[in-house]
Amino acid sequence: MHELKRVMIVGAGTMGSQIALQTALSGRYGVTLVDTVAGQLDKSRAQNQKLLDRSVEKGRLTKEKAEHALSRIKDSSDLVASTPEADLIIEAVIENIDAKKSVFEVLGKHAKIDAILASNSSTIAISRLADFAGRPERCCNMHFFHPVTVMQLCEVVRGPRTSDDTVQTAMEFVRSIDRTPVLINKEIWGFIVNRILFAASEEAMRLLEGGYASAEDIDIAVQKGLNWPMGPFHLLDFSGLDVFYGAMQDRHRLGEGLEPPEVLRRLVDEGRLGHKTGKGFFDYD
Repeated sequence: MHELKRVMIVGAGTMGSQIALQTALSGRYGVTLVDTVAGQLDKSRAQNQKLLDRSVEKGRLTKEKAEHALSRIKDSSDLVASTPEADLIIEAVIENIDAKKSVFEVLGKHAKIDAILASNSSTIAISRLADFAGRPERCCNMHFFHPVTVMQLCEVVRGPRTSDDTVQTAMEFVRSIDRTPVLINKEIWGFIVNRILFAASEEAMRLLEGGYASAEDIDIAVQKGLNWPMGPFHLLDFSGLDVFYGAMQDRHRLGEGLEPPEVLRRLVDEGRLGHKTGKGFFDYD
């Protein structure tokens, strides 16, 4: 397995911030969190501080361990300057293939030759990004789940030219930060969880569009009948309808599925994106 000392996460949104925090909590690695958007790193640090404070209050962490974890995260707004320091780089920018390609181009030019380059994309297979870095054997997907500090799973996806060493190192890294990896040996759009989730969510929206049941009753049926902790419509609102809509559009362009349901397109056009806007399939105070 390739030895890792410093891990860099590109993108200090919710996912990137929590990947950085979970990595820091392991106490094993130096962590660099990079974001070029003004104010985003300060926002990320405040969010992580809030998560740590809550864990201390509930007795899951000592105050000393929480302070030590946060101190291990080095903030940077300079992607080019930070890249050569890292042994593992996890891209966690917005779920947009052009944005991700731009990051991988920079990483390919400036990362050390044996650094592993991973994407946290929830649906975009690594082969669509790896060639922009010029080192496909060192690239893979490492798809963590939101919220990272709670959800155990990480899907590690092998690309067509990903090396065995890259896969083994990625799997061991996930275990080392107290998460559970699963390996997908042949890349496919959406990986495992999202293929199953998208199928269920799409069927729920078709039932709603057809007038067969309300969103509330469909959610209740799935929760009580399938023992899901959250129904599909509340889960869509939690994840962000714009994210789901964009992923469904991408899937359709690749010939992997139908166009997004009309009800989803209409909500996105109206700016009803779920929890983050206060309204989605449901209204939130």
